[in-house]
Amino acid sequence: MVGLKPSDVPPPLGVKVLSAGTAACIADLVTFPLDTAKVRLQIQGEKAVTGAAKGIRYRGVFGTISTMVRTEGPRSLYNGLVAGLQRQMAFASIRIGLYDNVKSFYTRGKDNPNVGIRILAGCTTGALAVSVAQPTDVVKVRFQAQMNLQGVGRRYSGTMKAYRQIFQHEGLRGLWKGTLPNITRNALVNCTELVSYDLIKEAILKHKLMSDTLPCHFVSAFGAGFITTVIASPVDVVKTRYMNSPPGQYRSSLNCAWTMMTKEGPTAFYKGFVPSFLRLGSWNVVMFVSFEQLKRAMMMSRSRIEATS
Repeated sequence: MVGLKPSDVPPPLGVKVLSAGTAACIADLVTFPLDTAKVRLQIQGEKAVTGAAKGIRYRGVFGTISTMVRTEGPRSLYNGLVAGLQRQMAFASIRIGLYDNVKSFYTRGKDNPNVGIRILAGCTTGALAVSVAQPTDVVKVRFQAQMNLQGVGRRYSGTMKAYRQIFQHEGLRGLWKGTLPNITRNALVNCTELVSYDLIKEAILKHKLMSDTLPCHFVSAFGAGFITTVIASPVDVVKTRYMNSPPGQYRSSLNCAWTMMTKEGPTAFYKGFVPSFLRLGSWNVVMFVSFEQLKRAMMMSRSRIEATS
């Protein structure tokens, strides 16, 4: 991906797409409890709770994880994992795997594109990925939001049943609910994440602070995660609230944002910031490091196969 030396042979599109999807699934497996904690913190205060859920209050990322394990069991941290992995194979393979190719398309194959071209490429692949993978994100968020408590009704009992129920009760619009805020969020996330990773890595290599190895990938990914969290958190909270809401609670994503502002104040837009950063920072590190290693391994395997044929 980013930071390849001119002498390096760029990997083909199929290698980048498969590497990106696989690396994102690995990152999700590692960081999913943090993502679930983030969702629970983001929706807290959205509506009155009843029954067994009435006395439960989440405080901080690790407090949320602890409360969930104590009240719902450790499996609750992985609610929605199946939909999450489906999402990454559909989503990350497009937004990350196609990024270099779209960037080359906009520059007509020229090297060293400027920041504007990188941002445009990130927006393009981010929006395209959301358009394809939105139903998987809706199901993931709803599973993460539902509580596994006695006396608290569960909205969905299985991933495929969730897709079917949403389609039956809410139609196709239900499966693509929150597409606009999600496209906005992921355009921001994709631009910030990929462009900042691009620029940080290039700066490190240009000034010879590190070589193009794992420590360089780690630092670049961690920096990209922090920058992305700061910029994308407000849109992320609105997206989560709106996608999780029952029909009729909000008229639109803008109405959801306005309701949050008037009822809970501006700090509501940064609810779950710490778990967002812990999740996005760690997710970026695992994903980008895995992506770079998988890509290189696939290219080495391809070279060996070509050499023996």
